[in-house]
Amino acid sequence: MDSKIKKWQEVSRETVFEKYGRKIEEVKYKLPNKKVSDYYIKSEGIAAGILAITKDKKVILVEEFRPGPNEVLLEMPGGFVDPNEKPEDTIARELLEETGYRGIVQFVTKTLDDAYSTMDRYCFVATGCERVSDPKPSDKEFVEIKLISIDDFRETLKSGRMTDVEVGYLCLDYLNLL
Repeated sequence: MDSKIKKWQEVSRETVFEKYGRKIEEVKYKLPNKKVSDYYIKSEGIAAGILAITKDKKVILVEEFRPGPNEVLLEMPGGFVDPNEKPEDTIARELLEETGYRGIVQFVTKTLDDAYSTMDRYCFVATGCERVSDPKPSDKEFVEIKLISIDDFRETLKSGRMTDVEVGYLCLDYLNLL
């Protein structure tokens, strides 16, 4: 697809906050109209999320408190990819640690988090999942595992009580379950 839109020229970049592997950067760009404008960009690592489905067709979700929205929410298992780890290794590990389940993992796609973030999000599905151990959450994770039907999962995606909704829809589409 051809486009007349061109990449803007970066004028400057300054880190204004950095903690826990995340930072906020003030980036100034020269716009096509020659004006300079500043943007605040979330500079984050690579993340991975997974739609995990058990052998009896239940979706595996994690329920936990999330500080940003200040709510208890449902999430698909996932997390940030460690620097020396491949996304597919991260997601298999995260699925096992967060839920105690293991399954057949397949890559679906890679997405951008949002227009003001540098994060790439890798989307995976796991099918035929079986519980093989107890969950082993980190000392900052206080979670409860929820198993719900695929129909209920579709409704949950629309409920406003989930994060990473796009991952859910992309994975359902990949599995022809929309």
